Amino acid sequence: MCRHLAYVGPPEPLGEVITEPPHGLYRQSWAPRRQRYGTVNADGFGVGWYAPEDPVPARYRRAGPIWADQSFADLARVVRTGALLAAVRDATLSGADAEAAAAPFAAGRWLFSHNGAIRGWPRSVAPLAPTLPPVDLLSLEARTDSAFVWALVLHRLHSGEEAGRALAETVLQVAEAAPASRLNLLLTDGETITATAWGDTLWFLTPPGRAVVASEPYDDDPRWQEVPDRTLLTADRAGARLTPLPQALAHVPPKEPCT
Repeated sequence: MCRHLAYVGPPEPLGEVITEPPHGLYRQSWAPRRQRYGTVNADGFGVGWYAPEDPVPARYRRAGPIWADQSFADLARVVRTGALLAAVRDATLSGADAEAAAAPFAAGRWLFSHNGAIRGWPRSVAPLAPTLPPVDLLSLEARTDSAFVWALVLHRLHSGEEAGRALAETVLQVAEAAPASRLNLLLTDGETITATAWGDTLWFLTPPGRAVVASEPYDDDPRWQEVPDRTLLTADRAGARLTPLPQALAHVPPKEPCT
């Protein structure tokens, strides 16, 4: 269910990362090579990217398949960025909430995507709802498990938690409430990519000066490395670090709340 990708590095046209690679996210929308659940990702797509000197990303999202959107083809050709997060969606309930349910979700400088599904949604995680402020629940962008997971992550970020801890804590919290959930999360602020592998495939590529984290490789470059399941990944232009979950929490100190 879904494929996603994040990139940080030298400015490139969106298409160099999304549509041009032989097995890029564009092709993964109808012919993924390593997708374990579902076969076609045609229930929406989205891309968020960062412009120079602007920490708040722009987004382009649609409810239909990426291959049918000629406007995106033009954007992918001319828009350049040094950081992006993109996703193609295979919805549990096709058409639910239209483009509002398409990743990336956004708040401030953050972009977020969830590849997977909460087992037993929504009943299984109902006990987690009281951990969120009522205004967060009332303002969910979509009535989907991914939007709910994003609300949990964002609440932790707003409380001052470091990105790795926010993802790790959320994954373990949801997995305890809903065992057998698949919780591959992807988060970026335009400088660093933070991700979890929990129940589905995740790969990374870190040639000099750039980093790509993706559900699956977009080409056959032998430098792609698979992330072990139950792992937290942090990557930037200098390289990548892998930490097993839940041991990650012992290595990611909490941050003081923002004031």
